[in-house]
Amino acid sequence: MTVHFIGAGPGAPDLLTLRGRDLIAACPVCLYAGSLVPEDILAHCPADARIINTAPLSLDEIIDEIRCAHDAGQDVARLHSGDLSVWSALGEQLRRLRALDIPYVVTPGVPSFAAAAATLGQELTLPGVAQSVVLTRTPGRASAMPMGETLANFARTGATLAIHLSIHNLEQVVADLAPHYGVQCPVAIVWRASWPDEQVVRSTLCEVAGAWDAGMNRTALILVGPALAADDFVESALYSAGYDRRFRPQSSDSPFAGTGAGGANPPEGSA
Repeated sequence: MTVHFIGAGPGAPDLLTLRGRDLIAACPVCLYAGSLVPEDILAHCPADARIINTAPLSLDEIIDEIRCAHDAGQDVARLHSGDLSVWSALGEQLRRLRALDIPYVVTPGVPSFAAAAATLGQELTLPGVAQSVVLTRTPGRASAMPMGETLANFARTGATLAIHLSIHNLEQVVADLAPHYGVQCPVAIVWRASWPDEQVVRSTLCEVAGAWDAGMNRTALILVGPALAADDFVESALYSAGYDRRFRPQSSDSPFAGTGAGGANPPEGSA
């Protein structure tokens, strides 16, 4: 018996990994976070699967359901929205399962910031503009922020910020970021990325509060940074005709000559 923690993606039922889909189809028990995981994804479950919405359950009750499945020798698909590596409450569940000696594996999913960037048709890192993306949030009732992890500190880097779980704090987000990015810094808010009713607002720090519909809450992601509107950035050297790299050596004297040119399907971005 194994508990399969599966990232169910940002919402669209076809934005699942093949591995995640196949695991859901193979597990006789499915626990899903019903407040965020759409029911359409449950169509991948076996017809006779035991399906449990964990939204109204406590952690103890969730672990009890898993323990019952373990005692019955039944694999469990445990679905969380997006990817499990951030803000999924995965850590506390794994700690409980380790204490109970219940085996588990983790299957990653498409994160919401990636789905939002796809909706925008946007690369979040541009040469000479931003080469880092900071995934962060503002303090909430469920989780405080550690000292030092402030929006102001992150803004000082000039990186692209992907601010989760914070649309209710939009005015404070603007107040914290404007002194560092400037009031004309571009902002994009994507609500329910990849869902049929997704909505997008593109604005600036000085105008976004007035442009946003307050009725669109909870599942909105705030993206901030110069890369969101830059169009005069320099091109990277990756595809430059004169750039010496392993899979495109420029001369017989190149240290890469004979090491990889002509190989099948070299990885993009290789040196």
